[in-house]
Amino acid sequence: MDTESTYSGYSYYSGRSRGSHRHGERSRDRHKSHSKDGSRSEKSVTINAPPAEPLLGDAAARGEEVQDDNWGETTTAVTGTSEHSLSQEDIVRITKDLEDSVGLDCRRYFTLTLSVVLGLLVFLTPLAFLALPHLLWPEKLQACGTACEGLFISVAFKLLILLFAVWALFFRAPRAGLPRVFVFRALLAVLVLLFVISYWLFYGVRILDSQDENYQGIVQYAVSLVDALLFIHYLAIVLLELRQLQPAFSVCVTRATDGETRHYNLGQLSIQRAALAIIENYYRDFPVHNPALLTASKSRAAKHLAGLKVYNVDGPGNNAATGLAQSQSRAMIAAAARRRDTSHNELYYEEAEHERRVRKRKARLVVAVEEAFTHIKRTQEEELKKAPGDVMDPREAAQAIFPSMARALQKYLRTTRQQHCHSMESIQQHLAFCITNNMTPKAFLESYLNPGPTLQYGRERWLGRQWTLISEASVTSGLKEGALFLLKCIDFSLVVTAKRIPYIQLSEEFIDPKSHKFVLRLQSETSV
Repeated sequence: MDTESTYSGYSYYSGRSRGSHRHGERSRDRHKSHSKDGSRSEKSVTINAPPAEPLLGDAAARGEEVQDDNWGETTTAVTGTSEHSLSQEDIVRITKDLEDSVGLDCRRYFTLTLSVVLGLLVFLTPLAFLALPHLLWPEKLQACGTACEGLFISVAFKLLILLFAVWALFFRAPRAGLPRVFVFRALLAVLVLLFVISYWLFYGVRILDSQDENYQGIVQYAVSLVDALLFIHYLAIVLLELRQLQPAFSVCVTRATDGETRHYNLGQLSIQRAALAIIENYYRDFPVHNPALLTASKSRAAKHLAGLKVYNVDGPGNNAATGLAQSQSRAMIAAAARRRDTSHNELYYEEAEHERRVRKRKARLVVAVEEAFTHIKRTQEEELKKAPGDVMDPREAAQAIFPSMARALQKYLRTTRQQHCHSMESIQQHLAFCITNNMTPKAFLESYLNPGPTLQYGRERWLGRQWTLISEASVTSGLKEGALFLLKCIDFSLVVTAKRIPYIQLSEEFIDPKSHKFVLRLQSETSV
């Protein structure tokens, strides 16, 4: 493993000469020999999944380890281990999660199959009630009059309404896979199944066995079944949709890595459905998770800890010398602690320097983008004078002006540590989109100057991400006062606490309109 080099999560190989690469190898080997304590153990396996089409090059450039000349002028060879490292136990856990995901897919299709079978049973039962007498004893049935034929029309339209209602409520694309079954939905399915079975039992005992001749009564029996199914569907709407609309709890969602916090009002939901609603709101409201912003504080803490070194020069055998060395070590630790009391000054100047660099590179980026858009407008005016076949499309225009702003944009994204969030292809697509819709430079820069929610970025950053729900209480139980649960993914976790919305008592106070009247008395003699 010592001879292998691992790509960093935020930079890749570029086309530097072999001499600089060998110098980087020698410096890395020398660093390893002096700081073996800080290196990773050989028992751990580093797994790094770089984002698709990173900022410093496209897929072809990564394959040939050559950087695009139009995007990235730096040629630094970066090696080392990524901060996303997993041990053998983690790999086993990931394999188990993949197996569990296969089980979840099987359970989803099994649930869909049961729903389809139950739906067919519900819709075919009234039709079977009407058709079986004509098939088994047609010669004994009484003639169906006008009222009976009118009930046929009623059954047909009610079944049609029930079909569309069931399709709209139950047969929708699933938003997520929940760990446990939805209790209310399962209870409704059991209720419908028991209801249909009871109707079949009554039909078999009172109609099939006796071969009832009153066909109008049989039709009315089928109509009563359809009416009862419509009422059950209304009950399903109340339990599944309307019950959760009234807010009952206020939940506080905190991202554990950076402390980003949001508050939401939720209704009467189970813990797993509340977790689903929170994850959906997370993708919309929370800014994208950027682990690169957390590395600065970690490196600063490591630098301060590395400045403290204690040595025992007399060896472990001399007890008197050991006691003296311990007292000297305590004195050194106290002196180092006093020196580190001024570390806030270093933090202050580091943040001030970082803000200055961000403002400087932001100004350069704004100027470069404005000049590029000015060139586009000038080019569009010239294109209008050309033949229709010679007009440049927005994609070609974006590729033409992109090199003029690439350097300033790259430096700004590196300074703000956003280079892993935007690939070169996505930037060019966004630029072509802005040119097509005649958007301003400010509109183009908004996506890079102000980090947006997770859904604003590529699908690889959020599509198919698996979440784990950790809760002491059962996930099928409802939210309660002081409920606490965690939502974990591979990079971070969300800590959720729930509090009940307090009961609000409003009182009315009546103010007599006559109480606002007053009399202004003026004295006849006043000083001037």
